[in-house]
Amino acid sequence: MHLRLLRPHARPLIQEAEAVLVERYRDLVRLAHLTLPAALGHHRRVLLAHSLVQRALPRARTKPGVPSVPHPREEVPSRQTAERRLIVEVLRAALAYERRSRCWSPRFALPAAFKTRLPLVIGLRLFPRSGGADELDFARRLSEVPAASRAACLLRSVHGLSEAAVHDLLEAAGVEDPAAAMRTADSLAAAQLAPTAALLSSQEFDACVLQAGPTDLLRRGRRIRLSLGAAAIGLAAATAVVVTAAGDTVRVPSAQARADHTAFSPAELVRTPAQAWDDTSRVDFTAWPPRGSRSHDDGLLGRALTTWAHPPAGTRVRLAPATTAAAPTTRPQLLYAGDVADRAVVLLYDGTRLARYSESRSSARTAELRVARTDDADLTTAAAVSLYSGKGSARYLLAPWISEVSIRDLLRPDVLARPLRTARDGVTRPVSVVSAGRGCESRPVLQLRSSARIVEKHSFLLADRGALSPAHLTYTPLPGKGGPPGRPREATGPAALLAWAHTACTLDSPGNAGVRSVNAWDFAEQSLPDRGGTAVWSCARADTWSGPGDVTVTLRTSRDVPAEPARTIARARSTAACSRFGQNVAATVGWRSPAGHWYVLAAGSRAVTRLSVSGDVSATKQGRTLDLPVSRRPRTQVRATVATGEQLHAFGSR
Repeated sequence: MHLRLLRPHARPLIQEAEAVLVERYRDLVRLAHLTLPAALGHHRRVLLAHSLVQRALPRARTKPGVPSVPHPREEVPSRQTAERRLIVEVLRAALAYERRSRCWSPRFALPAAFKTRLPLVIGLRLFPRSGGADELDFARRLSEVPAASRAACLLRSVHGLSEAAVHDLLEAAGVEDPAAAMRTADSLAAAQLAPTAALLSSQEFDACVLQAGPTDLLRRGRRIRLSLGAAAIGLAAATAVVVTAAGDTVRVPSAQARADHTAFSPAELVRTPAQAWDDTSRVDFTAWPPRGSRSHDDGLLGRALTTWAHPPAGTRVRLAPATTAAAPTTRPQLLYAGDVADRAVVLLYDGTRLARYSESRSSARTAELRVARTDDADLTTAAAVSLYSGKGSARYLLAPWISEVSIRDLLRPDVLARPLRTARDGVTRPVSVVSAGRGCESRPVLQLRSSARIVEKHSFLLADRGALSPAHLTYTPLPGKGGPPGRPREATGPAALLAWAHTACTLDSPGNAGVRSVNAWDFAEQSLPDRGGTAVWSCARADTWSGPGDVTVTLRTSRDVPAEPARTIARARSTAACSRFGQNVAATVGWRSPAGHWYVLAAGSRAVTRLSVSGDVSATKQGRTLDLPVSRRPRTQVRATVATGEQLHAFGSR
């Protein structure tokens, strides 16, 4: 008989590890939760994080590959050793979920309660409390980097460990390239304006402060009834191959490999469960459930699918810019089917495009098909879709995560938004829409608020610009003195609303369809001569779904009333200017003061250090703004020099 004896220091170390686990339980759960893949969903990640931490202690006693218990003669830093072993065990277990085969889909995996040990939760769904917009944006960025980088970011910022200590922990946990993971973590932290430690310490990433909600009660009942058919489904899957007379096997073609000329049937449509949106890290059109009174009308759905695959003669087909008319090659997802005004409408999604089929409800059945790109849609750009537009109004279908909806007039920033009634299926009442070139008396936009289950205190604006999905409006404020560069934020604050009041009507130009978002960036402020007040230089960038963006550079003064359109300085199409790839910009214009004197005005963004003027007048001035008196309306060219020595051609140069 062989007896396994613990070394003298083993039992004290295990007891110390138990004490450390209890004391640092919250930090360890936060580490596991952040390291686990976001694709698991909120509920699954929470349960797994607690399970992995609770199972770390028994593994820490005997797990090979972790430094063994020191010899009795060695000085034993038991607490530090125990804490290190626990962190390594939690990391190793959480990282294992990212190393799984790519073909494994968490959507079809067994519930966490049946895959792990305790804790076990049945009948409830748990998820951390939502943070703010910064936390939501940081969570999205974290989901795009490897798990090891997420762990390194937390260990460096929240745990306060040194670079060498984090490298050692990652290496012990089995990370192949700890240095690369740490470089990615450093880049991620450097890109954030808010302190990384404050973001990761917020309730958004705290899996110990939880909210509880019911599961999908209807789906739960269906699961019980369908469980009896599980064996039959397995048998059907096993017979998905056909044995030929020669003994060869030929796999039955799947819907994924269907030829473009074949239309899908209504039975093949993807129907997302109603509560999927608040238990997924992908908050976009894939989380929309099917809605509408005719979502089971196979006749209407069949006509919509056939029209998308083969538009019949007489069908009006409208494609957004850079959008293909090809039939879907994967099973489309049903978002809506119902009657809106005098038309029957079907809304479909194939993963990268929206297709809106509509037909008149009369016997003539005049049909229309609109297809638009929506790849990489997110919380805001997938928040609403136009179901109907005509006669100066539109009706929208709202995302299931929208909790409040109201209407705001951009030209009246001091007037509160008014509530907009919405039906139970998410369809709004008619909303006034002002077409380009129809005057500038009002510019109504949607003001939406996300559910607290997604992000707390998050409101944003959407503007109808003629596309299927309204454009997301954002705002970047004037650069602060000595502060970091600004970034786009929601256009709901007083400064943002004032900027948009002057900007809204300047964007009425042809070719607006296909716009994904528009950001109004106030890049410079300037004191005007002759007691002219102050001027704000702004660049409004309209980004399209296809990638290119158009910019409109404007100038407004403190003497302008809020609804007065800003003065348009220049426009440019398909440019990187005023984006994160073109953060340096300058502009110039001839301006007549209230006293009747002409001046050359010029200004640049925060990195501009010198402005040079040539033409009717020549001068060079250090700084970001310039005003030069001239005798008449000037014709000048302005070049700006930035801190790196790069030179820019100013917008508005003549």
